[in-house]
Amino acid sequence: MNKEQLIAKLKPIIEPYVQDEEAFKNLSEDTDFVNDLKINSANLVDVILDIEDEFDIRLENEDMEQMLNVKSAISIVTSKLNY
Repeated sequence: MNKEQLIAKLKPIIEPYVQDEEAFKNLSEDTDFVNDLKINSANLVDVILDIEDEFDIRLENEDMEQMLNVKSAISIVTSKLNY
C-alpha cells in the first residue's frame, strides 16, 4: 500500500474528529492532528483505536505517543503492516 492509498484510508477515520475543516481539506503528510486539525487528546485516542480496527493492527503505547501527525501515522501503520 502506497502513501496516497494510506492517506485515502486515514481520511475517513480522522474526519469525524476534525475541528478545522479548512486544514482537513488540505490534509498532507505534514498535517499535525492536534495543531492543524485541532483534534483534542481524547479524540486522538479514538483516532488511534479506529486506525487499529481499520488496518487490523495492534499499536503499542510508544506507537501511540509518536502518532501526532499524518507522516508518523503512515510510518507506524506501514511498519505494522510489514511485520
